[in-house]
Amino acid sequence: MKIIVSAGGTGGHIYPALALIKKFQEKEKDLQIIYIGTHNRMEKDIVPKLGYKYEAMEIYGFSKTKIFQNVKNINLINKAYKKCKKIMADFEPDLVIGLGGYITYPVIKAARKMKIKCFLHEQNSIPGKANIWLSKIVDTVFVSFESTKKYFNHAKKIVYSGNPCGDGALNVSRISKETLGFTKDKKLLVFVAGSLGSRTFNEKLKPFLLTSGNKDYEILFITGKNYYEDFIKGCNFPKNVKVVPFIDNLNSYLKDAYLIITRAGASTISEIIALNIPSILIPSPYVANNHQYYNALDLLNLKVAELIEEKNLKADIIDITINELINNPLKYEQMVLNLKKIATKEASNIIYEEIKEQLK
Repeated sequence: MKIIVSAGGTGGHIYPALALIKKFQEKEKDLQIIYIGTHNRMEKDIVPKLGYKYEAMEIYGFSKTKIFQNVKNINLINKAYKKCKKIMADFEPDLVIGLGGYITYPVIKAARKMKIKCFLHEQNSIPGKANIWLSKIVDTVFVSFESTKKYFNHAKKIVYSGNPCGDGALNVSRISKETLGFTKDKKLLVFVAGSLGSRTFNEKLKPFLLTSGNKDYEILFITGKNYYEDFIKGCNFPKNVKVVPFIDNLNSYLKDAYLIITRAGASTISEIIALNIPSILIPSPYVANNHQYYNALDLLNLKVAELIEEKNLKADIIDITINELINNPLKYEQMVLNLKKIATKEASNIIYEEIKEQLK
């Protein structure tokens, strides 16, 4: 089997793509892959290191203010579209799948023109304009949230698959929190603002950490490598609070966590759903289309998470929200049950099997 995968820009697009590639590799012994990404975003470094053939395209997102740049970008999109058609003509793929980022637009458009089976995966609860448009020309749209289906009312077929990133979280082995110095009997709360961290997230939560010494739970606070030194400078954190810059294999430790306080990126949400961990979500207000807020709102409505907007984040607010979940076991257990109801098992396998069926 020959496949072309395209996703770019952020880990929220790239890591689901890599998880899906891994599933195809498990199922197809003779698999050949080309990954099409941008020339200047993080996938250009991540993907080639994994040994996949990589095709880079010069293409940029559109700006609301830089008109000249947008005109230039239209020409670059057309150039990328022609280059994609040439790649597909030479490679003759059985299918093309896009998992987000503006790079997927010329890739999927070229696949449709070449009459190749093409598919789309949407990670966020509310899709962007490009994916809504592309949904009209692909064979199937896969979604991470059941509620997302309503945005693709012109799609030929929609499948609720979940997010492939959740598979990785589900399949890792548990590592005991005691290996990090925590006690066996106390509840563990994990604070993390995504893989890179967030200065605002950190600073707004620091007063809470400094006054948490009397709490009957323990805290693992992950600052992100770039913020650690500034964060700990001059601070004497309580004994029940452990501050670290980064944790390898975080999902292995999350299997011992009672609660996670985190951003609301699509990959993060897929992991906490897969692990059935109730959460307090603090969406980043700095992302395109405010999609983290809508991701978090979706989980709030499903009664599996609490939502605090960053503008409202204060020590007393996070304290009250945590105490409500710590001291109300019935509410907490109901959240766990609700998580189990919405969790999809093996999203990558659902996508693979559906695609395989359509290739017959």
